Amino acid sequence: MKKAMTHPTVMLMMLILFWGASWPIYKLAVPYTPPLLFSGMRAFLGGILLTILIWKSRRDIQWHKHWKKYVISAFFNCVLFFGLQTIGLNYLPGGLFSVLVYVQPILLGVFAWAMLGESLSSIRIIGLIIGFIGILIASWDGLSHHVSFIGVGLALLTGISWAYGVIYVKKVSKDLNAFWMVAIQSMIGGGFLLSSGLVVENASDIVWNGAFIFGLSFGVTIGMSVAYIIYYTLINQGEASKVGAATFLVPIIAVFISVLFLDETLTIKLLVGMTLVGISIYLVNFNENKIKRKKRIA
Repeated sequence: MKKAMTHPTVMLMMLILFWGASWPIYKLAVPYTPPLLFSGMRAFLGGILLTILIWKSRRDIQWHKHWKKYVISAFFNCVLFFGLQTIGLNYLPGGLFSVLVYVQPILLGVFAWAMLGESLSSIRIIGLIIGFIGILIASWDGLSHHVSFIGVGLALLTGISWAYGVIYVKKVSKDLNAFWMVAIQSMIGGGFLLSSGLVVENASDIVWNGAFIFGLSFGVTIGMSVAYIIYYTLINQGEASKVGAATFLVPIIAVFISVLFLDETLTIKLLVGMTLVGISIYLVNFNENKIKRKKRIA
C-alpha cells in the first residue's frame, strides 16, 4: 500500500487534486482576511508543521553552508508566489486566476531547457502550447467577462516567479534535503509576508468564520506541506517540463470543483479545453527516442 502511494503516477494524481481544490477553497477564504496576513500564516504555519514532523533530521539543514539557497528559494517560491497569488485573487475569479498562472508549465519547460539542459523538442513545445490554449478555452467565458488588468498582471507574475523558483530548487536539490528546503523556505517566506502584513494590514480585519478557518487549515496542511513535498519530489525524480505539463490539469480540476460545490456552470468550452489538455500531456511525455529505437529494430 505504501509503495503504491509513492508511485510517481499516484503522487502526481494526488498533487493535481490537492492543487485543483486549493483555488476554490482559497477563493472562499480571501474575502475574510487581508491577503498578506493570509498568505503569511499559510506558509509560516505550514513550515512549522513540517519542521515538527522532520525534526529528527535537523542535521541535514546545514544552515551556515546553504543559507543563501534557502533565502533565494523562499523569495521566489513563497514571498512572490504566495504573496502575488493571494493579492491577485482579490481581482479575478479563482478559476480564471489559476488559468493565467498556468502559463507556468510553458515557462517551466523553457527555463528547464535554458538552465538545466533538459530537452525541448518541437513536439514538446507544441504540446505545451496546446495545453495552455486548452485552459484558455476552458475559461473563455471568465476571460471575456471578468478581466482586470491588475489581476492578469499579478497572475502572470505569479506564474513567472513560480517557474523560476521550481527550476532553482531542482538546480540546488543535490546539495539540500528536499523536506527541509520546503520547511525552511516556508518559514522564511511566510515570516516575511506575515511581518509585512502586520505592518501594512490590520489583523482585526480577519473574520474567523468557517470559510477562513477551513481555507487556512487546508493551506497549512495539504495545500502547503503535503503538496509541495510531492511536487518537489516529482520534479527531482523526472524532467521538470513533463511534471509541469501534467499540472495543466489543475485549473481544469479547479473549475470542476467550482461547478460541483460553488454552483458554476459546466460548458462545452470546458470539455474542449480538457481534451486539449489531455493531448498536451501526451505530447509532452511523447518518447521520441523510443520510437526511433523501434524503427531501427524494424
